[in-house]
Amino acid sequence: MSKRNTYTDEFKTMIAELVLSGKPVKEVADEYSLSQSTVRGWVKKKASIEVKGDTTNHEEILKIKKENARLKEEVEILKKAMAIFATK
Repeated sequence: MSKRNTYTDEFKTMIAELVLSGKPVKEVADEYSLSQSTVRGWVKKKASIEVKGDTTNHEEILKIKKENARLKEEVEILKKAMAIFATK
């Protein structure tokens, strides 16, 4: 069974930036002994996404979705608390 490698965020960002700057995925993958699918995944997460005049990336969107879910949960808790206090 092979040991799974873990890479730092800085390393992933460096690899993604190499590809985004124009270096071929195959070349970067071969140079750093990575699979092409791994490199493509990191590039996808780091690639800019244009949203109505604002630029973001996949990681930022995931972070925003996570925060949004947490805030929705807090709102639901507060609604339930208001209902409890309103009946007293």
